[in-house]
Amino acid sequence: MGVTTVTDVRPSAPTGIGAGGGVLHTLFRSELGGHEQVVLCQDRESGLKAVIALHSTALGPALGGTRFYPYASEEEAVLDALNLSRGMSYKNALAGLDHGGGKAVIIGDPEAIKTEQLLLAYGRFVASLGGRYVTACDVGTYVQDMDVVARECRWTTGRSPEQGGAGDSSVLTAFGVFQGMRAAAQKKWGEPTLRGRRVGVAGVGKVGHHLVDHLVEDGAEVVVTDVRADAVARVTGRHPQVTAVADAAALVRTPLDVYAPCALGGALDDATVAALTATVVCGAANNQLAHPGVEKDLADRGVLYAPDYVVNAGGVIQVADELHGFDFDRAKAKAAKIYDTTLAIFDRAQSDGVPPAVAADRLAEQRMAEARAAAGTR
Repeated sequence: MGVTTVTDVRPSAPTGIGAGGGVLHTLFRSELGGHEQVVLCQDRESGLKAVIALHSTALGPALGGTRFYPYASEEEAVLDALNLSRGMSYKNALAGLDHGGGKAVIIGDPEAIKTEQLLLAYGRFVASLGGRYVTACDVGTYVQDMDVVARECRWTTGRSPEQGGAGDSSVLTAFGVFQGMRAAAQKKWGEPTLRGRRVGVAGVGKVGHHLVDHLVEDGAEVVVTDVRADAVARVTGRHPQVTAVADAAALVRTPLDVYAPCALGGALDDATVAALTATVVCGAANNQLAHPGVEKDLADRGVLYAPDYVVNAGGVIQVADELHGFDFDRAKAKAAKIYDTTLAIFDRAQSDGVPPAVAADRLAEQRMAEARAAAGTR
């Protein structure tokens, strides 16, 4: 087992080794600086290559999932880990959790290289951090994977109920997104319901198909798309009234009231925003804004954007509760408060004259700053 640790990753001009775009350059790029610790992990026997990024532990141990994905390069994997871990700091802060933000990515196609040996090696790396990072599921990892990781690491959540865990965190993730969508409906149309509204869901995998259940039950008209035909078939088989379109590009051009990106990040780029027919965007995907400035473009077009890390916090609320002896009703009650938090962010955005994404960042940064200040006085 080999490990490289890069600590105290603060803003710095890229000079010397890595200045041409290598991993170190990515770690020290000014717009991504500030991470407390980044761990590059490799286990040759199992084929594991992973990145664990701890953005902040100001509020407590960093908590965030493990993404297993066939990145095009190590650079891309590091960049994703940095972005995702930062998002987790903000998500956990606004969810009211006593956890900082962290994220791990495993490089490779999970269908091809995921093995018990690899997951156990990954668990040993997480355990080596001594509780500074608590892991869970994300894209490409599942409850049964966390059961394996937990054999080497007690700082593992998202385990099966049989192993003392909370089970599938996508259940409360979808519930929280639905609460955020209700808040957006209240702000936009004066009623906290999607009844009679047309909602487009891009990605009906682990979270998206649960979100469709909530929307149909609420009386919404739902249109879906997914790169996997079987995922679409599962949803339309369960809800014959749900319609499907070919891809996300077709979905954003479909007349919609609400657009819900529920797949991978970067869904809201310039082309998508220009083509968007919906006047509300609220979905489960992480890091939906493709680049800084998209949030202003949405606001300028009259589109109400519910910040992704606010509304998709139900899953992390669920796995955080697991650390205290999981109680589903208690976790669901906390996830229901995403409605109130989202409304508060919309109100703050209006009073400050800024987009909701900026207002959410300010509230999260305020909580983290207060925690750091309190720690400094002890």
